[in-house]
Amino acid sequence: MIPIYSASSRYYLFDNYPIMNRRTFIRAAAVSGAVAPYALQNSLSAGAHKAHARKFTLNFVGGALGIKADQKRAIELAHKHGFESVEAQSAYLAGLSKGQVKDLLGEMKDKGISWGSSGLPVDFRKDRAKFEADLAELPKHAKGLQAAGVTRVNTWIMPTHAELTYNENFKQHTRRLWEVAKILGDHDLRLGFEYVGTTTLLIRDKYPFLHTLAETQELCAAIGTNNVGYVLDSWHWWQAGDSAEAIKKLDPQSITLVDLNDAPRGVAKQEQIDGHRELPLATGVIDLKPFLEALVHIGYEGPARAEPFNQPLREMDDDLASQTTITFLKKAVKLIS
Repeated sequence: MIPIYSASSRYYLFDNYPIMNRRTFIRAAAVSGAVAPYALQNSLSAGAHKAHARKFTLNFVGGALGIKADQKRAIELAHKHGFESVEAQSAYLAGLSKGQVKDLLGEMKDKGISWGSSGLPVDFRKDRAKFEADLAELPKHAKGLQAAGVTRVNTWIMPTHAELTYNENFKQHTRRLWEVAKILGDHDLRLGFEYVGTTTLLIRDKYPFLHTLAETQELCAAIGTNNVGYVLDSWHWWQAGDSAEAIKKLDPQSITLVDLNDAPRGVAKQEQIDGHRELPLATGVIDLKPFLEALVHIGYEGPARAEPFNQPLREMDDDLASQTTITFLKKAVKLIS
């Protein structure tokens, strides 16, 4: 499903499906009660599917949707649009007093919102000086997360490097991420690594690096702490050629975060661009059913977000983008039998 902007008509087309401008769309949605700016090709009348089979939460992460929202605003949007958990912002939480943390947790409880994961505030991919500067600040962030009851932190692993060979890069990741994991572990935090399996990214730099679940498992084993694991993204899982059976072999506690995404139609798998994705079930290019069923099979209980990198979604206002996203997330989980 490829977005095509028409200057004359002033709306986007997805496979010749018209997307109305924001104002017209909001009016139409108010009348129909349906927020669905994407064409769904698959039948979604899954009345027999049991949503209660899942234990994971539908997670609001504003930045993944093009929404700039501080912690309070993120909680507000999550509650308003029916999300079940929200990303934890470590810098904000680190600056709260005990009383403020108590008030925030009370508000979240009243709204039925739990914590999802928190992004890792350490850049371990660049020079040593940058890494050490960020690492020195990590205990402050970790303390704030721990005080608020957050237990999960996530980051990603780039699949190439311009200068380091695979072995050199593996050793650097092992050393640096051991230091990170040790600090997080001291604050009862688990760290998940998202492998990036996009084929077109594997040729970006001279040296390829890990880009599959199996290789990420090797990294976790090399780090050797008991608080490292995985971020599973349906996009990268699909791009890497990984299987649902591989997910079924994982300890659910080793997964800190799940990303649910779809891919544009009409683009060969090996030619897909990482920054051009779709909301889950928007096109059906990625078969989400076995991915989701594997998560249910192992009893995964953490957050599941959408991270579509989708320009039409980013151009919507906050409410419309939030409502559109939760609509597709809810339809995706109806696939679970």
